[in-house]
Amino acid sequence: MSQDAEYDRMLAGQLYITEKINAEHREWPGKLLVQRINALPADQLDEITRLEAQIFGAADVYVQPPFEVDYGTHIKVGKNFYCNVDAVFLDTNWITIGNNVKIGPRVNLLTAGHPIDASVRVSMLEFAKPITIGDNTWLGGNVTVLPGVSIGANAVVGAGSVVVHDLPDNVVAVGNPARVLRVISDADRKSWADQAEQYQKETGRDESQI
Repeated sequence: MSQDAEYDRMLAGQLYITEKINAEHREWPGKLLVQRINALPADQLDEITRLEAQIFGAADVYVQPPFEVDYGTHIKVGKNFYCNVDAVFLDTNWITIGNNVKIGPRVNLLTAGHPIDASVRVSMLEFAKPITIGDNTWLGGNVTVLPGVSIGANAVVGAGSVVVHDLPDNVVAVGNPARVLRVISDADRKSWADQAEQYQKETGRDESQI
C-alpha cells in the first residue's frame, strides 16, 4: 500500500497507521501557520486574523490564540465564527463548522481515535471520523466532541460536556456523556428576544452596532 493510500484511508474513516503517511502530509503548512499565530502578540490582530483565514477557509473568523491543530488543513468553517482560547482542533479527519457558531475556552474537537481492543491498538492502527457542528450552535467551555459526532443547528452544549453521540437541532445538552436536557422552546426565543429589544431601547443600539 502506498503512503498516499494510507492517507486516503485516514480521511475515509478506515484504520490506518500514522507513521506510514507521507511526511509531506504530516507537515501541513496549516500546523506551521498555527505556530506563527500562537507566537504573535495579541495587539497584532490584523495579522492573526489574516493567517487564521488561511487555515479556516473564511475571512469572518476569529480563534483566540493559543490553539492547536493536527494538520490544520481539514477544517471548514462558515461565516461569523468565534472560538475562545486554548481550543484543540484535532483535524485528522474533517471538522466542518456552520455559520454563526460560538465556542468557549478549552474546547476539544477530536476526530482521531484508537481501537478499544488492546491487541489492535498496540499494533499502531488508529482511525479518524469527521465532526460536524451545525449553524448557530454554542459549545460551552471545556466541551469535548468525540470522533464521528454531528451536533445539530441552534444547539447549546453545556460547559464540561463530553459529546459521544449525535445531537439534534434546537436542544440544550449537558453531561458526560452529553444528553439532551430539553428542547429550546418558543418561550426561550421570546424571552431572549424581549431582553434584546429592551437592550436596544436602553442603549439606542441595534444588533448591527453590537
